[in-house]
Amino acid sequence: MKLKVEIDEHSGFCFGVVFAIKMAEDILDESDTLYCLGDIVHNDEEVSRLKAKGLQIINHEEFKKLKNQKVLIRAHGEPPETYKLALENNIELIDASCPVVLKLQNRVREAFNDDEKIMIYGKHGHAEVKGLVGQTNGEAIVVETFEDLEKFELPKKIQLFSQTTKRTKNLYALKANLENRGIEVDFNDTLCRQVSNRDIQLREFAKGFDKIVFVAGIKSSNGKVLYDVCKENNPNTFFVSSKNELKTDWFNENESVGICGATSTPQWQMQEVKDAILSM
Repeated sequence: MKLKVEIDEHSGFCFGVVFAIKMAEDILDESDTLYCLGDIVHNDEEVSRLKAKGLQIINHEEFKKLKNQKVLIRAHGEPPETYKLALENNIELIDASCPVVLKLQNRVREAFNDDEKIMIYGKHGHAEVKGLVGQTNGEAIVVETFEDLEKFELPKKIQLFSQTTKRTKNLYALKANLENRGIEVDFNDTLCRQVSNRDIQLREFAKGFDKIVFVAGIKSSNGKVLYDVCKENNPNTFFVSSKNELKTDWFNENESVGICGATSTPQWQMQEVKDAILSM
């Protein structure tokens, strides 16, 4: 099949993920094993590649049982309890928390220390959100949808923050919803500009092809956000988490195909998808 296939030059790892993976690879070049608290990136293919180098993914229960080891903290960041436990168990933390996330954690903690009521717009159970809630001793209200607002007795004044990878328009819609309820909102636009700018850029990229193949891990929040952007601007958008999920009947002779991905999608994986499409 003859197809024109192009990879979006702006897609792929954000600087926070690049930083975390580079730290892991540098350590693994010198030692056989490195523990990582949670998936280093929400992309199973990249995690598998690093596991082959000696990276061992552990959960928080396993972390509690470790002593005298090195453990990597991924870009999503961690709550204060993790650092406290590391001190108690003589664990050396390799902190690869994204600088944007760390700045946000500091802002949330300062607001909480000033006795402000905190609301975080983010995905329930997401690692970054857990790290933010941890700055408030678990007291922050987490809202993922407007329906969540009905679960709480909302204060008259609130400090609104956001998980760094959420959609800009949804965050501002939440702000408007709160204000329409008569709530005074002290608004903090804490979105990562590297992510939100991709939102804007992907709209134009998606419109430029007959078909779009979006590549991301199924656990990637950012992947879900950016896939939706592509789908809105090109209905012929397909989501794959690996080249094995491609289907020949998605494409027709002489069509143009754009390949793009999340901030957690490695360049090598998008190239694999391109090669697989061209070989159809």
